[in-house]
Amino acid sequence: MRKKNGLINAWGRLNMNAKLIGYWISLVLFCAAMGFGGIADLTKNPEIMESLKGLGYPSYLADILGFWKIVGVVALLLPGYGMLKEWAYAGFFFDLTGASASHWIMQDELPKTIIPLVILAIGMVSWYLRPSSRCVTPSAGLDAAQR
Repeated sequence: MRKKNGLINAWGRLNMNAKLIGYWISLVLFCAAMGFGGIADLTKNPEIMESLKGLGYPSYLADILGFWKIVGVVALLLPGYGMLKEWAYAGFFFDLTGASASHWIMQDELPKTIIPLVILAIGMVSWYLRPSSRCVTPSAGLDAAQR
């Protein structure tokens, strides 16, 4: 019986390691996409500026989006700060779904509509796989049945 429990424990550790590896891979890919996007916004990349203009947005929106993308990436990479991470994920959700909807409404090429959703999917994988140390901790006043 002990050998069987050892195999179960080993499988659990392997599964946990795979989850952690998946988390870090998806987080790094997501943060790279959002971080480089933020830099492109802040440096007024000509493609970004042309896209904003074509969508009918003012050019200063690039500064706002770029700043908050960089702040969000930093929040996701910092240890702890579970609530801040939740806000960052929410902000990225709004940014990426807004970008996709804007391109779809303006009838842009399909890749311009789909790419933000693919980046969002990577971010959602990161959010789903995140370890408990990177989550909002439940209130100490709640018992286990209420959680």
